[in-house]
Amino acid sequence: MVNREHRLPAAAAAFPGACPHPAVHVCCIHLTGLPKSTTAPLQRAQDAAVRLVTGIGLHVTPALQQLHWLPVQYHITFKLCLLMHKIHTKRAPSYLTDKVTATADLQSRACLRSASTSKYQTPRIRIKFGERSFSCAGPSAWNSLPHYVQEIKDTTRFKRQLKTVLFQRAFLDF
Repeated sequence: MVNREHRLPAAAAAFPGACPHPAVHVCCIHLTGLPKSTTAPLQRAQDAAVRLVTGIGLHVTPALQQLHWLPVQYHITFKLCLLMHKIHTKRAPSYLTDKVTATADLQSRACLRSASTSKYQTPRIRIKFGERSFSCAGPSAWNSLPHYVQEIKDTTRFKRQLKTVLFQRAFLDF
């Protein structure tokens, strides 16, 4: 018989990314805005990884909390916000920075209070498919963050605070 208490830390170390598949790390922008039916296979893979690591049965939500793993949808948001943080701190490539516009950079907002915020303009989109583009999804995810998280300049500290915020959103009901 395997001692599950002993197995948990060692098995959890085998999954440092807390993510079921490398595709979520690499293609997070492509997974943004997809319906749950499309991301459900990735969530099922993560659930299977949780069951493997913890040895539990049906309900994986408490184990996700114990392992401090974000559900797939929130992990995608995490990656999106991390890219926006790099844009905000001027450490992103120009092909990404050219896709978004800070509210402070808009001449029409120069005299308004919103010019002094860390928000980004979300472009008007006519079709639902456009909401999945980085120029729309990135600013939307960033603007949904609390102001104190947006103002963090240090990437390590930002990641820690971002994960805390997303973790609270994901498991608010539990």
